[in-house]
This record gives sequence, structure tokens and C-alpha cells, in this order.
Amino acid sequence: MKSQPIHVAPEPWQVARHMASKAWTLLPLAGGTLAMGMAIYHWVERLPWPDAFVNAAMLLGGMGPVNQLHTTAGKWLAGVYALFAGLVFIVLAGVMLGPVIHTVLHRFHLESGGGDSR
Repeated sequence: MKSQPIHVAPEPWQVARHMASKAWTLLPLAGGTLAMGMAIYHWVERLPWPDAFVNAAMLLGGMGPVNQLHTTAGKWLAGVYALFAGLVFIVLAGVMLGPVIHTVLHRFHLESGGGDSR
């Protein structure tokens, strides 16, 4: 009978370092998406920059807009931005939580080829 390779789960500091490196690489995506939302709210809806930031950040964070929209173009663009920001939020959360999920799978020996099949 051939023995299975032993997989050692990474230390918490290694997981945190891996998450930090992922966050650093995803920063342009998050910043660009936030800037795009701020531009939509500022130039189409004529909101001041702080209000545009709050609305874009709330949508990017998975919450919802704060100010009421008044123009038809603003409603369309904000709706499209909300859908796009939701996808970006899912991508950011998935990539950031990847190292944690990987560690949990190591801890419970659920990773393919790493567990005993009895």
C-alpha cells in the first residue's frame, strides 16, 4: 500500500501574509471601480464628491445607495454600476478568502489526495 503525502496546514501568519499580498494586487480593481462609481454619481447626478464617494463605496461594499437619484441617465448608470460593483465585491471576497478556505481544507484533510479514503 502506497502512503499518502503529508500536507501540513500553513501557519496563521503565512495565511495573513498571503491575504495581504492578494489585497495588494486587487487594490487597483477596487480603486478603479470606486473611482468609476464616484464619477457616475458626481457628473451624471451632480452630487458633491463626498456624497459620490459614499454612494459608490456603499454599492461596492454590498450595501446600497444613500442618496436618491433624480435623472433617468443616472438611474440607468447607477443600476449598471451596482451590478458591476456586486460582481467586483464577489471577486474581491472570493480571492481574499481563498487562503482561509485553503487552510480550512488542509486542517480537515478534505483537499484532493490529502486525506485517508477509509
